[in-house]
Amino acid sequence: MFFFSDGNKKEIKRQGTITEEIFQEKVEETKKETGQNDKDFIETRETKPTEGEKRSFEDQLVKKLFTTSLIPSPKGLAFSKSGEEIWVTLLLNKTRGVAIFDAKTGENVKNINLNNGGGVEIIFSSNGEKAYVSQMETAQIFEIDTASKEINRVFSTESTWTKVLTFSPDEKFLYTSNWVGHDISIIDLELGKTIKRIPSVQEPRGLYATNDGKNLYVAGFKNGEIQKINLETKKGQVLFSSQGAMRHIVGNEEKGVLYISDMAKGVIWKLFLDTGKVEEFVKTDNNPNTIALSPDKKILFVSCRGINRSDGNYYSPGPEWGSVLLFDAENGKLLDAIIAGNQPTALDISPKSKMLTFSNFLDGTLEFYEIPSFSKLEEDQDRKVDAYREKLIKE
Repeated sequence: MFFFSDGNKKEIKRQGTITEEIFQEKVEETKKETGQNDKDFIETRETKPTEGEKRSFEDQLVKKLFTTSLIPSPKGLAFSKSGEEIWVTLLLNKTRGVAIFDAKTGENVKNINLNNGGGVEIIFSSNGEKAYVSQMETAQIFEIDTASKEINRVFSTESTWTKVLTFSPDEKFLYTSNWVGHDISIIDLELGKTIKRIPSVQEPRGLYATNDGKNLYVAGFKNGEIQKINLETKKGQVLFSSQGAMRHIVGNEEKGVLYISDMAKGVIWKLFLDTGKVEEFVKTDNNPNTIALSPDKKILFVSCRGINRSDGNYYSPGPEWGSVLLFDAENGKLLDAIIAGNQPTALDISPKSKMLTFSNFLDGTLEFYEIPSFSKLEEDQDRKVDAYREKLIKE
């Protein structure tokens, strides 16, 4: 069995030689062994206590709302701009690459077929009228009308194994990181095609375009590199290398900082935009992947997948539960923690900072939590937030 994820470097290096036929063969093997069958997809909403709730700790403040289950391989997710819907990409799926859920109830309201392929990551235009979804196996981007839920256009990145997407500040261009292509594609949204491919660090994943439109920052997974690309000259400069595995980038330009997750090192790095200096911000649990800032930029959310089952097996549940951590984005203080399921991966915060939703990739579930205010999270200095760690190891 073979899971197409970001967890094991030996497996990732093999991906460059995988053909479309081998890819589809491995997809079917994975579905058979995990039970994540397209035809068996039935959305359910659970309000009864789940395993995650049973593992919650006494001083936890974030409140579990419900779980939505039987979702095959939920890889990425994003709240719609209105906050009324949650769009989820399904990595290993021929019949639906995107599933859409009601944010209040967790009910599945619509599924979208992406030309018989899966979805990886998703972003929305600033006006909320369009969604853009990457498809790894075809290196294509799907533009979807959010009202009709119909595909408008399909773009080729002209590269290989496309993952993360981000806009230029004026939203005239879409930048994509191409995992096996080792480059960044620039798609002109008016022309509807790729106009440039820029060589990048090896196995590029996370992207961050600055608000002034001058620079693009790239998280390099293979060697743990942070790269800065000048978008005028198209020249790149490696600012830092941890020899780890950089995965995701979020930023607060008012504070002049970026945050980057490093799966191999188990830390979040902090990059200062004015100097290019990088320093360790916080240590996390094992395999931090997706990160997000609350809309007010005060809380940094970190999804940690937990220990892999073995060095060569990250596609089966490991010996510990995953976690979602909430840090003070200013000083790195741990504000709260959630003991999650098997490999929490996708993660997003509602536009009004009231709800957190994340996926457990190997469980095929979405979990919904109510987020207290920042002041509530930070006010009790005697709260034993670290107590959650005692329950991470499976019994």
